[in-house]
Amino acid sequence: MNAIEDNDFTRALRQLSTQLPHPKAILMISAHWLTRGVRVLSSVQPPTIHDMYGFPEALYQIQYPAAGAPTWAKTVKQLVQFAEVQLDDSWGFDHGTWSVLRWIFPQADVPVFQLSIDYRKPYRWHWQLARELRALRTRGVLIIGSGNLTHNLQQIDFSGLWVPVADWALEFDQRVAEALDRGQADLLLQPERWGQAARLAIPEPSHYFPLIYAAALSDKDEPISYPYVGFHYGTLSMRCVQFG
Repeated sequence: MNAIEDNDFTRALRQLSTQLPHPKAILMISAHWLTRGVRVLSSVQPPTIHDMYGFPEALYQIQYPAAGAPTWAKTVKQLVQFAEVQLDDSWGFDHGTWSVLRWIFPQADVPVFQLSIDYRKPYRWHWQLARELRALRTRGVLIIGSGNLTHNLQQIDFSGLWVPVADWALEFDQRVAEALDRGQADLLLQPERWGQAARLAIPEPSHYFPLIYAAALSDKDEPISYPYVGFHYGTLSMRCVQFG
């Protein structure tokens, strides 16, 4: 719903549009492209995918007509030696991508491509893969991970957007922020050490993977900021993390 709602989270995303430099391309790592193996979107003009069900019709009318970035996709394939990366033109911009980019780059005037997440692999494996993508940043590519720090659909309180935050969600969100601020990569890669809060916050890892990529792509001692900190529906942490 954030794709069509005006709230403090989407206003924070709009604010980013005035602060970020204009990149040559955008690489999105979305919690909604989960694959066996690693794929990179190589389409010239990827379609907008409406990969959700039961929402207002206005969501299904949204299009994000950015061009693809097939040359950059080939660059990713060449850069990554840790794993085999396959070019893929069968995917498009899923809602983890367009629901964010339509606020930050509303003109859709920057080429966009996506990297899939191999769902079978552990966090440390993804960290090592992400480290090989750091060269993209120096070449003018903006890399965005799109997920939620806490994502348990069984625990959402749909009675209102601003209902009280569950203790476990708040605890997990704060532990992640502390680990980021202190550069404690080992803690980020072993969230199960945070016990019940972690088990409830990420009952499965899809929405946590994008944070691992973003953190792994950062440089040592690089400044970290939080363009938005807050919760929706009592359990969904909408915290945004910016490196650099």
